[in-house]
Amino acid sequence: MNLKLLIALGFLMGLFSAQAQTLEELQATKAEKKAALSTLQSELAAINAQIEALPGWDVGTFGTLGFTLSSFDNWIKGANPNAVSSSIAASLNAFANYDNDKLFWRNSGGVNFGWQKLDTDLEDNVDAEYEQVADILKISSLFGYKINPKIAGSALLDYNTSLLSNFNNPGILDMGIGFTWTPLKNMVVVVHPLNLHIVLGDDPTFGDALGTKFFVDYRKELVTGLTWKSNLTSFLPYSSSEPSLAEWTWTNGFGFNLWKGIGVGIEFGLRKAEVESPKAQNFWVIGISYAI
Repeated sequence: MNLKLLIALGFLMGLFSAQAQTLEELQATKAEKKAALSTLQSELAAINAQIEALPGWDVGTFGTLGFTLSSFDNWIKGANPNAVSSSIAASLNAFANYDNDKLFWRNSGGVNFGWQKLDTDLEDNVDAEYEQVADILKISSLFGYKINPKIAGSALLDYNTSLLSNFNNPGILDMGIGFTWTPLKNMVVVVHPLNLHIVLGDDPTFGDALGTKFFVDYRKELVTGLTWKSNLTSFLPYSSSEPSLAEWTWTNGFGFNLWKGIGVGIEFGLRKAEVESPKAQNFWVIGISYAI
């Protein structure tokens, strides 16, 4: 065989061997770095758990802002071929929780507002005005003295009304005592069998009632950057009435953090309260979210 050909073949074999060895070394280095990163993440998670377990105040805020804008010009298939519409929806929630070995105090508040504008006559040179479509104010304060690490005797004040329109007409105030169960760090279950339910407003049909107040609050990070918060409250009166004073509200919020607390948020709620409406109520907001 030609000497030059043998030299060329030897060179190629050596090159392939070097490349294979380099690839194996890089893969081994990559595996080492991944293992080190996994260890660091576990250590950080453990440190965060220790920080959360320390007594003291935990405060924060989070909210969602949604905005839509649409325009139709000679769109024959529409009910209004020429129309411009826009809507704004916003929700803001805040909490301040204190916890130590003997007692806890959990405070939260939230507002939800929405406005909508629809202009179906674009030739009259008169701009339509925004109309309010959502107005919610909710405040709660729960104080508990611990019987053991998971069970506490507790007192709750819960207030629900509108803020910008029909303030306290109606407004609903609950004050009661009972027990609170905290099976998980981020889950609170309240059962208050002695609760006074006060209906504020001009309608004499609704009065005050004694009953049981249920309250469940849960918060969890489903995956990195995606947080779910769920809240369920209800009141069951001991005496029957027409219309009924029984009510329940269930709200859920999802926040996906994209960059430094800014992300995408979804919030929706269901409510049934005959003191406000004989039919079930619901709302939802999708938009930009921000959390501190």
